[in-house]
Amino acid sequence: MRIKETALSACVLAAVLAATAACTSDGDAPPVKATAVPKASAGTSCEGGTYAWFNVDKRDVLTGVAEREKVGRKGARLTHRLALLHTPRTAVTFEKGSPAGNARAALRSLADAVGDGTADEHGADPEFSNVHRSAPDINSGSTSVDGAGTVVQYAWVEQVTADFRYTCGSGRPVAGRATGWVIDGSGIVECSAPMKDAKEGEPALTAARLSCAADAPATKA
Repeated sequence: MRIKETALSACVLAAVLAATAACTSDGDAPPVKATAVPKASAGTSCEGGTYAWFNVDKRDVLTGVAEREKVGRKGARLTHRLALLHTPRTAVTFEKGSPAGNARAALRSLADAVGDGTADEHGADPEFSNVHRSAPDINSGSTSVDGAGTVVQYAWVEQVTADFRYTCGSGRPVAGRATGWVIDGSGIVECSAPMKDAKEGEPALTAARLSCAADAPATKA
């Protein structure tokens, strides 16, 4: 079976995957501890301090899934729309009683800490640090399948959440939590094809369990 996807939004970085492949990174990696020193960061009273990051969680999250769709031998363009399951967001919250901080600077530091590869002159994806960033449109593209099968289309993001502590000079530390996403993409599951290397919680496996028949091979981890 061949899959062709067109008219995707520019931010979709992952290709649609065929049959057994799960569109995912290592979501089970251990938390990362990182320190970043941005040039123009921080709270209301001090610039040039240091961020310490902990409880870093970076994982693939299913954002939408369509009902399973049967395709004949000649293939077809998939017509079932994805139902929204999760809306990713970009946000920074500061602990109660903590001094006010700079949300954009915190997000730039987090991007550097987790190794976001799409950087601007500040060292981070400008969209990642945009607190007004719009969530991906999970129904913005079209997908065609060549060959017969029962397939499920899904969308996902690589979401990042972490706690931080910002220190600068002798001022009071700024503490809080930041969340955002570094990748969004989509995939296809063939319900009759087992996913041998799939791990619990991966978007492809979750999509199969939501939309394929209960006894379909793709639902088995």
